[in-house]
Amino acid sequence: MEVNNNNNGGCCCGSFFQRCKPYIAMISLQFGYAGMNIITKVSLNRGMSHYVLVVYRHAFATAAIAPFALVLERKVRPKITFLMFMQMFVLGLLGPVIDQNLYYMGLKFTSPTYSCALSNMLPAMTFVMAVIFRMEKLDMRKVRCQAKVIGTVVTVVGAMLMTLYKGQVINFFWSHYMHHPRNYVPDNTTTNSGETDWVKGSILLIFATLAWASFFILQAVTLRKYPAQLSLTAIVCFLGTLQSIAVTFVMEHSPNVWTIGWDMNLLAAAYAGIVSSGIAYYVQGIVMQRRGPVFVTAFSPLMMIIVAVMGSFILAENIYLGGVIGAILIVVGLYSVLWGKYKEHKEKEAENIITDEPIKCCGNQIARLETVIEDSESNDIEMQKGDDNNNNEACNELSVTIISNNNNNDNDVTKA
Repeated sequence: MEVNNNNNGGCCCGSFFQRCKPYIAMISLQFGYAGMNIITKVSLNRGMSHYVLVVYRHAFATAAIAPFALVLERKVRPKITFLMFMQMFVLGLLGPVIDQNLYYMGLKFTSPTYSCALSNMLPAMTFVMAVIFRMEKLDMRKVRCQAKVIGTVVTVVGAMLMTLYKGQVINFFWSHYMHHPRNYVPDNTTTNSGETDWVKGSILLIFATLAWASFFILQAVTLRKYPAQLSLTAIVCFLGTLQSIAVTFVMEHSPNVWTIGWDMNLLAAAYAGIVSSGIAYYVQGIVMQRRGPVFVTAFSPLMMIIVAVMGSFILAENIYLGGVIGAILIVVGLYSVLWGKYKEHKEKEAENIITDEPIKCCGNQIARLETVIEDSESNDIEMQKGDDNNNNEACNELSVTIISNNNNNDNDVTKA
Protein backbone atom coordinates (compact mmCIF):
# COMPACT_ATOMS: atom_id res chain seq x y z
CA MET A 1 0.00 0.00 0.00
CA GLU A 2 2.82 2.43 0.83
CA VAL A 3 4.50 1.67 -2.47
CA ASN A 4 1.28 2.41 -4.34
CA ASN A 5 0.82 5.69 -2.49
CA ASN A 6 4.38 6.73 -3.31
CA ASN A 7 3.85 5.84 -6.96
CA ASN A 8 0.59 7.80 -7.05
CA GLY A 9 2.30 10.81 -5.46
CA GLY A 10 5.12 10.65 -7.98
CA CYS A 11 2.67 10.42 -10.89
CA CYS A 12 0.69 13.40 -9.59
CA CYS A 13 3.83 15.50 -9.22
CA GLY A 14 4.99 14.46 -12.68
CA SER A 15 1.66 15.30 -14.32
CA PHE A 16 1.53 18.64 -12.48
CA PHE A 17 5.02 19.49 -13.72
CA GLN A 18 4.05 18.53 -17.27
CA ARG A 19 1.04 20.86 -17.09
CA CYS A 20 3.20 23.69 -15.73
CA LYS A 21 5.92 23.35 -18.39
CA PRO A 22 4.26 25.62 -21.02
CA TYR A 23 3.58 28.33 -18.41
CA ILE A 24 7.14 28.22 -17.05
CA ALA A 25 8.57 28.33 -20.59
CA MET A 26 6.51 31.33 -21.72
CA ILE A 27 7.06 33.32 -18.50
CA SER A 28 10.81 32.67 -18.77
CA LEU A 29 10.76 33.88 -22.37
CA GLN A 30 9.06 37.13 -21.34
CA PHE A 31 11.88 37.81 -18.87
CA GLY A 32 14.34 37.01 -21.67
CA TYR A 33 12.64 39.44 -24.05
CA ALA A 34 12.52 42.11 -21.36
CA GLY A 35 16.24 41.78 -20.73
CA MET A 36 16.88 42.03 -24.47
CA ASN A 37 14.98 45.32 -24.66
CA ILE A 38 16.91 46.85 -21.76
CA ILE A 39 20.36 45.68 -22.90
CA THR A 40 19.70 46.70 -26.50
CA LYS A 41 18.53 50.16 -25.43
CA VAL A 42 21.76 50.67 -23.49
CA SER A 43 23.83 49.52 -26.46
CA LEU A 44 21.99 51.83 -28.87
CA ASN A 45 22.39 54.75 -26.47
CA ARG A 46 26.14 54.12 -26.52
CA GLY A 47 26.18 54.64 -30.28
CA MET A 48 26.10 51.12 -31.74
CA SER A 49 24.58 50.94 -35.23
CA HIS A 50 21.33 48.99 -35.24
CA TYR A 51 22.19 47.61 -38.69
CA VAL A 52 25.38 46.05 -37.31
CA LEU A 53 23.51 44.84 -34.22
CA VAL A 54 21.03 42.95 -36.43
CA VAL A 55 23.91 41.30 -38.32
CA TYR A 56 25.73 40.15 -35.18
CA ARG A 57 22.48 39.11 -33.50
CA HIS A 58 21.47 36.67 -36.21
CA ALA A 59 25.04 35.48 -36.70
CA PHE A 60 25.04 34.42 -33.04
CA ALA A 61 21.57 32.86 -33.49
CA THR A 62 22.73 30.84 -36.51
CA ALA A 63 25.84 29.62 -34.69
CA ALA A 64 23.74 28.56 -31.68
CA ILE A 65 20.92 26.78 -33.56
CA ALA A 66 22.64 25.22 -36.60
CA PRO A 67 24.54 22.43 -34.72
CA PHE A 68 21.35 21.23 -33.01
CA ALA A 69 19.44 21.33 -36.30
CA LEU A 70 22.12 19.29 -38.08
CA VAL A 71 22.20 16.60 -35.38
CA LEU A 72 18.60 16.36 -34.14
CA GLU A 73 16.74 16.76 -37.43
CA ARG A 74 19.02 14.92 -39.86
CA LYS A 75 16.39 12.20 -40.42
CA VAL A 76 13.23 14.33 -40.52
CA ARG A 77 14.50 17.26 -42.58
CA PRO A 78 12.64 17.39 -45.93
CA LYS A 79 14.19 18.45 -49.21
CA ILE A 80 14.13 22.16 -50.01
CA THR A 81 12.36 23.05 -53.23
CA PHE A 82 12.67 26.35 -55.03
CA LEU A 83 9.33 27.55 -53.63
CA MET A 84 10.39 26.65 -50.09
CA PHE A 85 13.68 28.48 -50.54
CA MET A 86 11.88 31.60 -51.73
CA GLN A 87 9.57 31.44 -48.72
CA MET A 88 12.58 31.12 -46.41
CA PHE A 89 14.26 34.02 -48.20
CA VAL A 90 11.21 36.23 -47.64
CA LEU A 91 11.04 35.07 -44.00
CA GLY A 92 14.64 36.20 -43.54
CA LEU A 93 13.75 39.53 -45.12
CA LEU A 94 10.61 40.10 -43.03
CA GLY A 95 11.96 39.01 -39.64
CA PRO A 96 15.69 39.67 -39.25
CA VAL A 97 15.98 42.56 -41.74
CA ILE A 98 12.78 44.64 -41.85
CA ASP A 99 11.27 43.89 -38.44
CA GLN A 100 14.46 44.06 -36.37
CA ASN A 101 15.87 47.17 -38.03
CA LEU A 102 12.61 49.08 -37.78
CA TYR A 103 12.12 47.90 -34.20
CA TYR A 104 15.61 49.01 -33.14
CA MET A 105 15.13 52.37 -34.86
CA GLY A 106 11.83 52.86 -33.05
CA LEU A 107 13.40 51.74 -29.78
CA LYS A 108 16.16 54.30 -30.24
CA PHE A 109 13.63 57.11 -30.72
CA THR A 110 11.27 56.06 -27.89
CA SER A 111 11.76 53.78 -24.86
CA PRO A 112 11.72 50.03 -24.07
CA THR A 113 8.34 50.18 -22.28
CA TYR A 114 6.75 52.09 -25.13
CA SER A 115 8.17 49.67 -27.70
CA CYS A 116 6.86 46.65 -25.80
CA ALA A 117 3.42 48.25 -25.45
CA LEU A 118 3.12 48.85 -29.20
CA SER A 119 4.33 45.31 -29.85
CA ASN A 120 1.13 44.07 -28.19
CA MET A 121 -0.62 44.99 -31.44
CA LEU A 122 0.87 41.82 -32.94
CA PRO A 123 -2.10 39.44 -32.28
CA ALA A 124 -4.59 41.95 -33.69
CA MET A 125 -2.50 42.57 -36.81
CA THR A 126 -2.01 38.85 -37.29
CA PHE A 127 -5.78 38.32 -37.02
CA VAL A 128 -6.50 40.98 -39.65
CA MET A 129 -3.95 39.52 -42.05
CA ALA A 130 -5.28 36.00 -41.47
CA VAL A 131 -8.78 37.19 -42.39
CA ILE A 132 -7.46 38.91 -45.53
CA PHE A 133 -5.65 35.75 -46.68
CA ARG A 134 -8.64 33.56 -45.70
CA MET A 135 -6.72 31.71 -43.04
CA GLU A 136 -9.30 32.87 -40.49
CA LYS A 137 -13.09 32.65 -40.89
CA LEU A 138 -15.14 35.65 -39.78
CA ASP A 139 -18.84 35.28 -38.96
CA MET A 140 -20.19 38.44 -37.35
CA ARG A 141 -23.28 36.60 -36.09
CA LYS A 142 -21.13 34.84 -33.50
CA VAL A 143 -20.00 36.51 -30.29
CA ARG A 144 -16.41 35.27 -30.60
CA CYS A 145 -16.00 36.92 -33.99
CA GLN A 146 -17.47 40.17 -32.65
CA ALA A 147 -15.00 40.03 -29.74
CA LYS A 148 -12.07 39.61 -32.14
CA VAL A 149 -13.16 42.53 -34.31
CA ILE A 150 -13.85 44.83 -31.33
CA GLY A 151 -10.53 43.85 -29.75
CA THR A 152 -8.69 44.66 -32.96
CA VAL A 153 -10.30 48.10 -33.16
CA VAL A 154 -9.55 48.85 -29.48
CA THR A 155 -5.93 47.78 -29.98
CA VAL A 156 -5.52 50.13 -32.94
CA VAL A 157 -7.10 52.99 -30.95
CA GLY A 158 -4.68 52.37 -28.07
CA ALA A 159 -1.72 52.42 -30.45
CA MET A 160 -2.88 55.67 -32.03
CA LEU A 161 -3.34 57.22 -28.59
CA MET A 162 0.19 56.24 -27.59
CA THR A 163 1.50 57.70 -30.84
CA LEU A 164 -0.35 61.04 -30.84
CA TYR A 165 -0.73 61.80 -27.11
CA LYS A 166 2.12 61.86 -24.62
CA GLY A 167 0.74 63.59 -21.50
CA GLN A 168 2.48 64.28 -18.25
CA VAL A 169 5.22 62.22 -16.67
CA ILE A 170 4.17 59.65 -14.08
CA ASN A 171 6.66 59.46 -11.20
CA PHE A 172 6.94 56.30 -9.13
CA PHE A 173 7.80 56.39 -5.44
CA TRP A 174 11.27 54.92 -6.06
CA SER A 175 12.17 57.41 -8.78
CA HIS A 176 13.43 60.01 -6.28
CA TYR A 177 15.73 57.57 -4.49
CA MET A 178 17.37 55.73 -7.38
CA HIS A 179 20.82 56.81 -8.59
CA HIS A 180 21.47 56.29 -12.32
CA PRO A 181 24.64 56.71 -14.36
CA ARG A 182 24.89 60.03 -16.11
CA ASN A 183 25.05 58.51 -19.59
CA TYR A 184 21.74 56.66 -19.15
CA VAL A 185 19.57 59.50 -17.84
CA PRO A 186 17.22 60.68 -20.60
CA ASP A 187 16.57 64.29 -21.45
CA ASN A 188 13.37 65.46 -19.77
CA THR A 189 12.97 68.57 -21.92
CA THR A 190 10.10 68.37 -24.37
CA THR A 191 11.31 70.02 -27.52
CA ASN A 192 9.83 69.95 -30.99
CA SER A 193 12.56 67.59 -32.18
CA GLY A 194 11.84 65.26 -29.28
CA GLU A 195 8.14 65.16 -30.09
CA THR A 196 8.95 64.54 -33.76
CA ASP A 197 11.27 61.68 -32.86
CA TRP A 198 8.58 60.18 -30.62
CA VAL A 199 6.02 60.15 -33.46
CA LYS A 200 8.65 58.86 -35.89
CA GLY A 201 9.58 56.08 -33.49
CA SER A 202 5.92 55.13 -33.06
CA ILE A 203 5.41 54.84 -36.82
CA LEU A 204 8.55 52.72 -37.15
CA LEU A 205 7.37 50.40 -34.37
CA ILE A 206 3.96 49.98 -36.01
CA PHE A 207 5.56 49.01 -39.32
CA ALA A 208 7.93 46.65 -37.47
CA THR A 209 4.95 44.94 -35.83
CA LEU A 210 3.27 44.66 -39.23
CA ALA A 211 6.38 42.97 -40.65
CA TRP A 212 6.46 40.61 -37.67
CA ALA A 213 2.79 39.69 -38.21
CA SER A 214 3.57 38.98 -41.87
CA PHE A 215 6.43 36.77 -40.68
CA PHE A 216 4.02 34.68 -38.58
CA ILE A 217 1.58 34.28 -41.48
CA LEU A 218 4.27 33.14 -43.90
CA GLN A 219 5.89 30.92 -41.26
CA ALA A 220 2.59 29.09 -40.72
CA VAL A 221 2.39 28.43 -44.46
CA THR A 222 6.02 27.29 -44.68
CA LEU A 223 5.78 24.90 -41.71
CA ARG A 224 3.07 22.92 -43.48
CA LYS A 225 5.58 21.73 -46.08
CA TYR A 226 8.77 22.08 -44.02
CA PRO A 227 7.97 20.90 -40.45
CA ALA A 228 11.59 20.82 -39.22
CA GLN A 229 11.52 23.78 -36.83
CA LEU A 230 15.18 23.87 -35.82
CA SER A 231 16.35 23.66 -39.43
CA LEU A 232 13.88 26.34 -40.53
CA THR A 233 15.03 28.64 -37.72
CA ALA A 234 18.70 28.11 -38.59
CA ILE A 235 18.13 28.71 -42.32
CA VAL A 236 16.03 31.84 -41.74
CA CYS A 237 18.63 33.27 -39.34
CA PHE A 238 21.44 32.49 -41.78
CA LEU A 239 19.63 34.09 -44.74
CA GLY A 240 18.73 37.05 -42.51
CA THR A 241 22.40 37.45 -41.61
CA LEU A 242 23.43 37.59 -45.27
CA GLN A 243 20.65 40.05 -46.12
CA SER A 244 21.49 42.21 -43.11
CA ILE A 245 25.14 42.35 -44.20
CA ALA A 246 24.06 43.62 -47.62
CA VAL A 247 21.77 46.25 -46.06
CA THR A 248 24.53 47.36 -43.67
CA PHE A 249 27.02 47.81 -46.50
CA VAL A 250 24.49 50.08 -48.24
CA MET A 251 23.47 52.10 -45.17
CA GLU A 252 26.77 52.25 -43.23
CA HIS A 253 29.84 53.40 -45.19
CA SER A 254 32.32 53.62 -42.32
CA PRO A 255 34.26 50.42 -41.52
CA ASN A 256 34.51 51.49 -37.87
CA VAL A 257 30.85 50.58 -37.26
CA TRP A 258 31.79 46.88 -37.46
CA THR A 259 34.18 47.21 -34.54
CA ILE A 260 32.95 45.36 -31.48
CA GLY A 261 34.81 44.61 -28.26
CA TRP A 262 34.26 42.95 -24.92
CA ASP A 263 31.62 45.46 -23.86
CA MET A 264 27.87 46.06 -23.80
CA ASN A 265 27.65 45.87 -27.61
CA LEU A 266 28.94 42.30 -27.64
CA LEU A 267 26.60 41.37 -24.79
CA ALA A 268 23.60 42.86 -26.59
CA ALA A 269 24.36 41.02 -29.84
CA ALA A 270 25.06 37.66 -28.16
CA TYR A 271 22.11 37.89 -25.75
CA ALA A 272 19.61 38.97 -28.41
CA GLY A 273 20.85 36.34 -30.87
CA ILE A 274 21.01 33.33 -28.57
CA VAL A 275 18.07 34.07 -26.28
CA SER A 276 15.63 36.21 -28.30
CA SER A 277 16.22 34.70 -31.75
CA GLY A 278 17.57 31.20 -31.20
CA ILE A 279 16.01 29.78 -28.04
CA ALA A 280 12.83 31.86 -28.29
CA TYR A 281 11.98 30.75 -31.85
CA TYR A 282 12.37 27.08 -30.94
CA VAL A 283 10.52 27.22 -27.59
CA GLN A 284 7.66 29.21 -29.07
CA GLY A 285 7.33 26.66 -31.87
CA ILE A 286 7.11 23.76 -29.41
CA VAL A 287 4.57 25.51 -27.16
CA MET A 288 2.57 26.63 -30.20
CA GLN A 289 2.30 23.04 -31.42
CA ARG A 290 0.95 21.84 -28.05
CA ARG A 291 -1.18 24.80 -26.91
CA GLY A 292 -1.69 26.93 -30.01
CA PRO A 293 -0.73 30.51 -30.92
CA VAL A 294 -3.39 31.99 -28.60
CA PHE A 295 -1.57 30.62 -25.57
CA VAL A 296 1.78 31.94 -26.81
CA THR A 297 0.63 35.49 -27.50
CA ALA A 298 -1.32 35.75 -24.24
CA PHE A 299 1.90 36.34 -22.29
CA SER A 300 3.11 39.39 -24.25
CA PRO A 301 1.63 42.01 -21.84
CA LEU A 302 3.75 40.47 -19.08
CA MET A 303 6.87 41.58 -20.95
CA MET A 304 5.61 45.17 -21.01
CA ILE A 305 5.15 45.16 -17.21
CA ILE A 306 8.61 43.66 -16.63
CA VAL A 307 10.25 46.18 -18.98
CA ALA A 308 8.41 49.09 -17.33
CA VAL A 309 9.73 48.16 -13.90
CA MET A 310 13.26 47.32 -15.10
CA GLY A 311 13.43 50.43 -17.28
CA SER A 312 12.40 52.65 -14.40
CA PHE A 313 15.09 51.13 -12.18
CA ILE A 314 17.96 50.75 -14.66
CA LEU A 315 17.44 53.48 -17.27
CA ALA A 316 15.53 56.09 -15.26
CA GLU A 317 12.91 55.83 -17.97
CA ASN A 318 10.04 58.32 -17.98
CA ILE A 319 6.55 56.82 -18.26
CA TYR A 320 3.87 59.15 -19.64
CA LEU A 321 0.13 59.26 -19.05
CA GLY A 322 -0.73 58.76 -22.71
CA GLY A 323 1.47 55.68 -22.82
CA VAL A 324 -0.24 54.18 -19.77
CA ILE A 325 -3.76 54.77 -21.12
CA GLY A 326 -2.82 53.49 -24.56
CA ALA A 327 -1.14 50.43 -23.07
CA ILE A 328 -4.28 49.64 -21.04
CA LEU A 329 -6.41 49.87 -24.19
CA ILE A 330 -3.98 47.65 -26.10
CA VAL A 331 -4.04 45.01 -23.35
CA VAL A 332 -7.88 45.09 -23.20
CA GLY A 333 -8.11 44.75 -26.96
CA LEU A 334 -5.48 42.02 -26.95
CA TYR A 335 -7.34 39.86 -24.46
CA SER A 336 -10.62 40.46 -26.31
CA VAL A 337 -8.99 38.98 -29.42
CA LEU A 338 -7.51 36.13 -27.40
CA TRP A 339 -10.88 35.39 -25.78
CA GLY A 340 -12.46 35.12 -29.22
CA LYS A 341 -9.67 32.78 -30.33
CA TYR A 342 -10.11 30.68 -27.18
CA LYS A 343 -13.84 30.29 -27.77
CA GLU A 344 -13.16 29.36 -31.38
CA HIS A 345 -10.71 26.68 -30.26
CA LYS A 346 -13.26 25.29 -27.81
CA GLU A 347 -15.95 25.17 -30.51
CA LYS A 348 -13.62 23.26 -32.82
CA GLU A 349 -12.84 20.77 -30.05
CA ALA A 350 -16.57 20.28 -29.38
CA GLU A 351 -17.25 19.73 -33.09
CA ASN A 352 -14.47 17.16 -33.25
CA ILE A 353 -15.91 15.32 -30.26
CA ILE A 354 -19.39 15.34 -31.80
CA THR A 355 -18.10 14.04 -35.12
CA ASP A 356 -15.99 11.37 -33.42
CA GLU A 357 -18.81 9.90 -31.30
CA PRO A 358 -21.03 8.75 -34.24
CA ILE A 359 -17.99 7.16 -35.80
CA LYS A 360 -17.31 5.26 -32.59
CA CYS A 361 -20.98 4.22 -32.31
CA CYS A 362 -21.08 3.14 -35.93
CA GLY A 363 -17.86 1.27 -35.39
CA ASN A 364 -19.33 -0.60 -32.44
CA GLN A 365 -22.48 -1.42 -34.38
CA ILE A 366 -20.46 -2.61 -37.35
CA ALA A 367 -18.38 -4.79 -35.06
CA ARG A 368 -21.53 -6.26 -33.55
CA LEU A 369 -22.99 -6.91 -37.00
CA GLU A 370 -19.76 -8.59 -38.04
CA THR A 371 -19.88 -10.89 -35.02
CA VAL A 372 -23.54 -11.74 -35.74
CA ILE A 373 -22.71 -12.45 -39.36
CA GLU A 374 -19.76 -14.59 -38.35
CA ASP A 375 -21.94 -16.52 -35.88
CA SER A 376 -24.63 -17.06 -38.51
CA GLU A 377 -22.08 -18.18 -41.05
CA SER A 378 -20.55 -20.61 -38.58
CA ASN A 379 -24.04 -21.96 -37.78
CA ASP A 380 -24.77 -22.37 -41.48
CA ILE A 381 -21.52 -24.21 -41.95
CA GLU A 382 -22.31 -26.51 -39.03
CA MET A 383 -25.81 -27.09 -40.41
CA GLN A 384 -24.38 -27.85 -43.82
CA LYS A 385 -21.92 -30.27 -42.24
CA GLY A 386 -24.78 -31.90 -40.32
CA ASP A 387 -26.87 -32.18 -43.48
CA ASP A 388 -23.94 -33.66 -45.34
CA ASN A 389 -23.42 -36.21 -42.60
CA ASN A 390 -27.12 -37.12 -42.65
CA ASN A 391 -27.08 -37.45 -46.40
CA ASN A 392 -24.01 -39.64 -46.23
CA GLU A 393 -25.65 -41.84 -43.61
CA ALA A 394 -28.80 -42.12 -45.73
CA CYS A 395 -26.76 -43.00 -48.79
CA ASN A 396 -24.89 -45.63 -46.85
CA GLU A 397 -28.15 -47.13 -45.55
CA LEU A 398 -29.62 -47.12 -49.05
CA SER A 399 -26.56 -48.80 -50.48
CA VAL A 400 -26.69 -51.46 -47.76
CA THR A 401 -30.35 -52.19 -48.45
CA ILE A 402 -29.72 -52.40 -52.18
CA ILE A 403 -26.82 -54.79 -51.68
CA SER A 404 -28.87 -56.96 -49.30
CA ASN A 405 -31.75 -57.10 -51.76
CA ASN A 406 -29.41 -58.09 -54.55
CA ASN A 407 -27.99 -60.86 -52.39
CA ASN A 408 -31.48 -62.16 -51.59
CA ASN A 409 -32.41 -62.21 -55.25
CA ASP A 410 -29.27 -64.11 -56.11
CA ASN A 411 -30.06 -66.74 -53.42
CA ASP A 412 -33.58 -67.15 -54.78
CA VAL A 413 -32.33 -67.70 -58.28
CA THR A 414 -29.86 -70.38 -57.18
CA LYS A 415 -32.61 -72.24 -55.24
CA ALA A 416 -34.89 -72.26 -58.22
